[in-house]
Amino acid sequence: MTRLYDYWRSSAAYRVRLALNLLGEGFGAIAVDLLKAEQAGADNLARNPQGLVPTLEVDGLTLTQSLAIIEYLNDTRGGLLPADAPGRARVRALSYAVAMEIHPICNLRVGRFVEAASGGAITMAGWQRKFIAEGLAAFERMLDHPATGRFCHGDSVTMADLCLLPQVYNARRWEVDVTSHSHIARIVAELETIPAIAAAHPDKVKP
Repeated sequence: MTRLYDYWRSSAAYRVRLALNLLGEGFGAIAVDLLKAEQAGADNLARNPQGLVPTLEVDGLTLTQSLAIIEYLNDTRGGLLPADAPGRARVRALSYAVAMEIHPICNLRVGRFVEAASGGAITMAGWQRKFIAEGLAAFERMLDHPATGRFCHGDSVTMADLCLLPQVYNARRWEVDVTSHSHIARIVAELETIPAIAAAHPDKVKP
């Protein structure tokens, strides 16, 4: 059985839920409560040495890192990356712009450290809003491209969309206005009409 070690509000876990749902891959979800620090427990460290989520057990493998998981699912099931090399490069660039630029800076561990180290001069909310806003503004510029279609790349959902949607969810949580980004707003509205995508939303899977 495919098992996803998940936390309902984790952006990275949300990406993998989206991928599994879109591919019609049934899975069992096992909660790893980040607020209770279960990610640092011995059980989670045994399957994910970084002490993170998600971890996916699939095809007899134990996989970590959301983009590596999505790439594996694409390689074995198809449908999440374009067939052509230029298209794959563009989708990866868009995906990395979220997963490697916005997300690491806006990780709660980083925000908490900054707030504590600054003695509260930099607030968690201020930190999140600054870097999410800047990152999504850059992403919007990347979407101003002939290859942008109904979704981030063409007219099929790709890994780039699976990265964008959770980041917009976080932007809304931190009251970052994304409505002025016309490409992002339109694509997210399209994505949210897809039942498999709607079913992966944090509000649908929270305990």
